[in-house]
Amino acid sequence: MAVYTDVTVEDLEPLLKDYNIGEPVSFKGIAEGVENSNFYLLTDKGAYILTLYERRVREADLPFFLGLMDHLAAKGIRCPVPVHTRSGARGIQLNGRPAAVLTFLDGLSVRRPSADHCAAAGAALAKLHEAGSDFPLWRMNALGLSAWRTLAESTKADSDNVQKNLGALIEVSLTRLEREWPATLPSGVIHADLFPDNVLFMHDAVSGLIDFYFACNDAYAYDLAVMLNAWCFEQDGTFNITKSAKLIAGYRRHRALNDVECAALPLLCAGAALRFLLTRLYDWLNPNPTALVRPKDPREFARRLRFHLAVKSPAEYGL
Repeated sequence: MAVYTDVTVEDLEPLLKDYNIGEPVSFKGIAEGVENSNFYLLTDKGAYILTLYERRVREADLPFFLGLMDHLAAKGIRCPVPVHTRSGARGIQLNGRPAAVLTFLDGLSVRRPSADHCAAAGAALAKLHEAGSDFPLWRMNALGLSAWRTLAESTKADSDNVQKNLGALIEVSLTRLEREWPATLPSGVIHADLFPDNVLFMHDAVSGLIDFYFACNDAYAYDLAVMLNAWCFEQDGTFNITKSAKLIAGYRRHRALNDVECAALPLLCAGAALRFLLTRLYDWLNPNPTALVRPKDPREFARRLRFHLAVKSPAEYGL
């Protein structure tokens, strides 16, 4: 269970006095997610998620994250919405942690998305980009290109113990990405972590997008590259070009990709693969002793990175 800071029913009672969400009926920790402590709260007025922010989520970033969810919801994007306290605040303090109560969304994530799921998710990403285009706050991508060298150096000594020649792969990839990374692509608010477990479906239609705690300002096409890494590789490690083509086509139905974005896609996909390789590798080598979940294996993203480095043309993604 992904709970780092425990919350008891006794802790909950004074918190609920700050909200107009009813009396508690059921309260339990949620097993999904690895970054925050999450709890499902059912009251006599509805269902909610209580989140205590841990690890990589800085309290100073919460106005961006919570404000973005309010903004997107007002534009018609189905996402959790922070419930405001009686005094109008979006967030609170609970057990020494910044926290928020958010609305609960119905739907299920899919473990093995089909090509049609990929198309629907791609369309949802484009709609998110459009809806967030006039969001007034700005946040740097704290896990973008500028952070990768530091992560690589922090894992360098032990990377080859995880996989043979992993350190060399990281160094060669990072050197190329630092030299060739595109700097003038269309940009705005991106999700930056839209993996299948962050997209909810009902009857094969997207019913909600969740987990906005890596959202930031960066290139839209980079966000698409994150999704291609997350949705279009099979369990045996092979790349599914049918899923990729459907995901990109779903995206392009709602937001056009210009020629520069298309040409940059192989490099952006390699960068996205390296980003998740490095953060998973760091967590693998530095496990949190309070966590009740095992860190995710970084090696699958090493294989994905090798695939993208070998791509010669955007056509290999179904463009």
